[in-house]
Amino acid sequence: MVISKNTETLIEKIMANKKNRKKILSYTVIYQAVPEGGYIAFVPSLPGCHTQGESLEEAERNIKEAVQVYLESLNAHKEEVPQEIRILQGKIEVVV
Repeated sequence: MVISKNTETLIEKIMANKKNRKKILSYTVIYQAVPEGGYIAFVPSLPGCHTQGESLEEAERNIKEAVQVYLESLNAHKEEVPQEIRILQGKIEVVV
């Protein structure tokens, strides 16, 4: 089988695009109001990935940026990107 130079170049471009294709990842974010005002936000699946904001909207913008930087750092250091872990939330009552 003979492959033309144009076909060979096209195959190389397709393979390069597959390697560089971006994935969309989804992570659970916990937002917590703080008594002083504003919110903290953290991602349980990404240890140490947290931020804060004066409003919920600001906290969301900040946590998206924090996750992006966190994942870029993992990739740069050739470390495995954590998968989302199962997050459960509950409420309990205790007698004091």
